[in-house]
Amino acid sequence: MTQPRVAGPAEAGATLTRPHAWVPGDPGWSGPVVLLLHGTGGDETDLLPLGRELAPGAPLLAPRGTVLEGTMPRFFRRLREGVFDEADLTARAAELARFIAAAAGEYGFTPGSLVAVGFSNGANIASALLLTHPEAIGDAILIAAMPPFGVAPPVDLAGHRVLISNGRRDPMAPPPLTSRLVDDLTSRGATVELLLHPGGHQLAADHLPAMRAFLKPAASTGQTGSTGQTGSTEQTGSTRG
Repeated sequence: MTQPRVAGPAEAGATLTRPHAWVPGDPGWSGPVVLLLHGTGGDETDLLPLGRELAPGAPLLAPRGTVLEGTMPRFFRRLREGVFDEADLTARAAELARFIAAAAGEYGFTPGSLVAVGFSNGANIASALLLTHPEAIGDAILIAAMPPFGVAPPVDLAGHRVLISNGRRDPMAPPPLTSRLVDDLTSRGATVELLLHPGGHQLAADHLPAMRAFLKPAASTGQTGSTGQTGSTEQTGSTRG
């Protein structure tokens, strides 16, 4: 198994200075790079096992959030739990888009071809990236996600697929917020698949097969899907945090 390359603050390159991990894909891999975006308090190594599980052999790119809340890395500031600093969110999404463009040049993948997989704060920066810089990524899997903006910016998301995996008892992303996130994305042309589990703010193990299946069309073509529509599936069973 290829070991991740972990880049630190001293690495050359104006927008590659942020700590991040890069795991090259297996020889012969023709699918997209998977962009892994951690939750609050995580780092660039947190979601590497999930990336390997969802897309064995795929190249993995995992940046660390550049904002600290106390000692906990995040991708953008929040004013309090559930209330985001939208000016900072917009700036950090632009920063992440520049990082992705620089990483594409450094590691040799096509800009805009990535599939993002984000948990919590990482899911929220992924959806913010879609809504402000849709050219930066293709598809996205959003886990424990909520709407990043009070009023989502106007943007054309036709051709982007999104899978949302949320809990019915999530106090941070309750069902009304989940519905609003779905509406924000579908009304802008994205194709959205919604999976709900009975738990809280966590990754549901029963949703992993659907996530793997979601990645298969992207992996087989290296491209994203097309028309805007939505579907919803209730998933129950065991969960893991």
